[in-house]
Amino acid sequence: MNKIKSWAKREGSAYLFLAPYLILFVLFIIIPVVAAIYLSFTNFDSVNFPKFIGLKNYIALLTSDAVFMQYVVPNTLKFSLIAGPLGYALSFIMAWMLAQIQHKPRTLLALILYSPSMTSGVAMGVIWKVLFNGDQSGYLNSLLMQWGLITEPIQWLQSTEYLMPVMIIVTLWSSMGVGFLSILAGILNINQEVYEAGYIDGIKNRFQEIIHITIPSMKPQMLFAAVMAVVSTFQAGSIGVTLSGSNPTPQYAGQLALNHIEDYGFLRYEMGYASAISVVLLAFIWICSKVVTKLLAEKD
Repeated sequence: MNKIKSWAKREGSAYLFLAPYLILFVLFIIIPVVAAIYLSFTNFDSVNFPKFIGLKNYIALLTSDAVFMQYVVPNTLKFSLIAGPLGYALSFIMAWMLAQIQHKPRTLLALILYSPSMTSGVAMGVIWKVLFNGDQSGYLNSLLMQWGLITEPIQWLQSTEYLMPVMIIVTLWSSMGVGFLSILAGILNINQEVYEAGYIDGIKNRFQEIIHITIPSMKPQMLFAAVMAVVSTFQAGSIGVTLSGSNPTPQYAGQLALNHIEDYGFLRYEMGYASAISVVLLAFIWICSKVVTKLLAEKD
């Protein structure tokens, strides 16, 4: 009893400070995930009580859902494998460049680069829809026609050929989020004496400096940014629907996993099936996060 009292006195204040976070984490993360996993084994239309059907949703998803296998999975992987690494590399490059300039302009430029990540999908859609408008009033079409590169407007946002590249461009524009800020903070916190020692030991240029000093000295920040890039790209989806104006996107050209979840969950009200898709997406994110962690985590 005395041991319990002494432990409570010693550790109680720490758990008291952790309590708000733990409560919110359980309410908004643990419970929804558990509920989604349970609902994925049911037939649930959002009105009637869920009816347990076992693995039927998963079997249908993997064997009968042609849209999921032919469009959603390839599109999601393509989008994630291009937008994720490119956004991650771009975040590092921009953070490194900002770290080379004075404090005041660096702060201003960092805010400018970070601000698109705070802009809602609707606002991004409005901005980019004007640029990629499919008629002659679209800025890009207008410029290309003036330069004589095209003779008629291109339907950028309705074309199966161009919709995915446009989605990737818009995603890269807004990729300077918290991962970018963490990388910038990591670079700025590296002791300058380490660089001086590196040049004494034989480092000859900035590229060698980045490879041998900068990146190894900030692996925790690099890992955090990489995990955030994985999560954000796999969870992307609204941008394709916002740009094209429809869900499903034209001929499923920009249909991602999140769009498929919204299609079945909020348009068809097949919440059990939508939950199965969300669980599969969660598994993808978990696997990719584990791979990234293994690659970037500091070795003991």
